[in-house]
Amino acid sequence: MSKTAPIIVWFRQDLRLKDNPALHAAAQNGLPILPLYILDDENAGEFKMGGASRWWLHQSLADVNKSIDEHMVFARGRAQDVLESLIEEIGARAVYWNRCYEPWRIKRDTKIKKSLDEKRIEVKSFNGSLLFEPHLTLKKDGTPYKVFTPFYKKGCLENAPPPRAPIPVPKSVEWYSHKICSLEDLDLMPSIRWYECMADEWQPGEEGAATNLEEFLDESINRYKEGRNYPARRDTSRLSPHLHFGEISPHMVWEAVEAQNLMGGAAQGAATYQSELGWREFSYSLLYYFPDLPRKNLQSKFDNFPWRSSKNDLKAWQKGQTGYPIVDAGMRELWQTGYMHNRVRMIVGSFLVKNLLLYWHEGEKWFWDCLVDANMANNSAGWQWIAGCGADAAPYFRIFNPITQGQKFDEKGEYTRRFVPELKDMPDKYLFNPWEAPDDVLKKAGVKLGEDYPKPIVDLKVSRERALDAFKSLKS
Repeated sequence: MSKTAPIIVWFRQDLRLKDNPALHAAAQNGLPILPLYILDDENAGEFKMGGASRWWLHQSLADVNKSIDEHMVFARGRAQDVLESLIEEIGARAVYWNRCYEPWRIKRDTKIKKSLDEKRIEVKSFNGSLLFEPHLTLKKDGTPYKVFTPFYKKGCLENAPPPRAPIPVPKSVEWYSHKICSLEDLDLMPSIRWYECMADEWQPGEEGAATNLEEFLDESINRYKEGRNYPARRDTSRLSPHLHFGEISPHMVWEAVEAQNLMGGAAQGAATYQSELGWREFSYSLLYYFPDLPRKNLQSKFDNFPWRSSKNDLKAWQKGQTGYPIVDAGMRELWQTGYMHNRVRMIVGSFLVKNLLLYWHEGEKWFWDCLVDANMANNSAGWQWIAGCGADAAPYFRIFNPITQGQKFDEKGEYTRRFVPELKDMPDKYLFNPWEAPDDVLKKAGVKLGEDYPKPIVDLKVSRERALDAFKSLKS
């Protein structure tokens, strides 16, 4: 390797300086480093990022670029073409990156590595995204786990090496200056400023991730085991988008939670939160070993499931106009903030695939476009779980009742009233079932069903029976 040729560090879903194995390894060579980000929509195809994710990515790239004194090199196009052109132009002899696990990225990266190897360009890849890489969590017979508990307890905690300690930020880096295009040229920002509510809600970037983690550990982790079920409470970490874009690594989070646990007072919350990190690992393992997960039922018997098709019902669900307040609150939270509380994700998911009997792909696609934490592994595994057709899935006959779920997990109605303000004056007794309220109660609350707030688009009892009948048809 030439003593003056720069090393290209290809940033992907690792937009941070701390605990960045590729960056750290490159810095050990003492050579100039060219930091590169490529927007590769061509290879991503149907899985290119949705609108909310693109907004977040723009902010995150601006943040990491600022932290390296504006030296990030931006490019768009097919990654292999960009890399090979850049290597030839600047005389680079090495490319380092942290591994990604989406099937289309694995296919692309494998092809790139083969091509660069043939050109005698050094390629090194590292694990910067997972606590336990998929090939380390297999069963004794070499097959992947399909049930979470043994995957986590045996595959991860017993058989795989423990999560490593985070790597510090390199002490000294000589950044190589170059330009292909500007961040603005990536055209990530929406033309319509619908994202302003999201901008008020989030702080993308490495600092924002660290702040969220610190607040979670200081204020919420001791309540996490129970508190995570209540959407009105701030008892979750809200780290999912930061983890997805790699503004913080799971190793950093794991170590911080472990330290909190050792300090005492948060044992249950810490263990529960670590198991949730385990679900993230489980989703990635499923995606790695079943690359058709985003589009193909893991349980093939669901290939013949009699899904309905209704553009009107789908639109009502997407816009939070189903007539079921907790469902509508969740869908409006998603639209306004790019996020949805996990308990509510299960409620709205169950409503779509079971009460409306609409194909889970419709929910997966809508979440992909609207979530700032849209992650192929979590999104596809989560939707297959709620639909009953995935690994370790919720039984299909487990159908969430949006009335009782609202009454139980949003007892005072704070969450629902925030996102469904037209019902803010409804008494608690009828908040989650306003169609059952007497006329005088509705009048006092200033609600005219069908005008101020929609009537239910489906009957819960009838739709539940319809869903169970559909499921029974698979057994015959």
